[in-house]
Amino acid sequence: MKIDRLLSIVIVLLEQNKISATKLAEMFEVTTRTIYRDIETIQAAGIPIVTYTGINGGIGILEKYKIDKKFFTKEDITTLMTGLGSISSSVSNVELTKVLTKLQSLIPEEHIQEIKLKSGQIIIDLTTWSGNKKLQSNLNKIKEGLNERKYLEFHYLDGSGRSSKRKVEPYQLLWKEEKWYMNSYCTLRNDFRLFKLARISYLKVLDETFTLRKFDIKDLEMNWIEKRIINIKLLADISLKERILERCEEDRITYCDENKMIVDFPFVDDDFDYEELLSFGNRCECLEPAEVREKLIKMIRDTMKIYE
Repeated sequence: MKIDRLLSIVIVLLEQNKISATKLAEMFEVTTRTIYRDIETIQAAGIPIVTYTGINGGIGILEKYKIDKKFFTKEDITTLMTGLGSISSSVSNVELTKVLTKLQSLIPEEHIQEIKLKSGQIIIDLTTWSGNKKLQSNLNKIKEGLNERKYLEFHYLDGSGRSSKRKVEPYQLLWKEEKWYMNSYCTLRNDFRLFKLARISYLKVLDETFTLRKFDIKDLEMNWIEKRIINIKLLADISLKERILERCEEDRITYCDENKMIVDFPFVDDDFDYEELLSFGNRCECLEPAEVREKLIKMIRDTMKIYE
């Protein structure tokens, strides 16, 4: 593909001071005329190309345009590649691919294998083993809405299973507790809302654009979570310690004996947290508050009725 060749030519020019059109033609198995057309395209994209005449002439990129390979350390490039790789695992994005390619071009030849090995030692894969195949498509649509400030329209399923049509201004994609969320201004509620992507269907990007509202996205996120978190007291089996520590710190645990512990557990009154408590099975009992305990009892009884 031409775009692949253009990108590859740019990388070659970044790596070398200059190279002849004949050599480039041999590398990419095209004619020198094609190479010169490609160079014109690259120049039109805003990349400053310089041509040198004479026996030792050739084609190069203006020196001031290049980044010194010593600008980033091996550790810098490894960290950047690991982070960008985790994003590209869930969001298909041409820009991300270009950035990764550019980063790779900055790696000195003697360090290529070492950096590839290190960047592969930590894998942050935000995709699921299996699940909603529409998620990738929805993430790309939301990113389009974010970048171009376009309204999004979709059907949203609330916690009670009721569906409503929403039109929103997207402001932020959020990955939290193994779930994707979208911070948006909802025109139906006339306020900011956090939408869980798993509950979104029939998502489409509208041609209509919006003007950014003034607000602090960090405050919005913290206000949402702080308003909903309560502390509940659990009597849990010691075998649950690993899962408990994923949600709270060690100082929230009081050990009764070698088999049991009391946990001051941070809890959000929603389906996700109730389902997590129920997944602990008979290894965990909610001691308080009474309303959470009673709701758990009701959920267990309702489940038992299905199997009676």
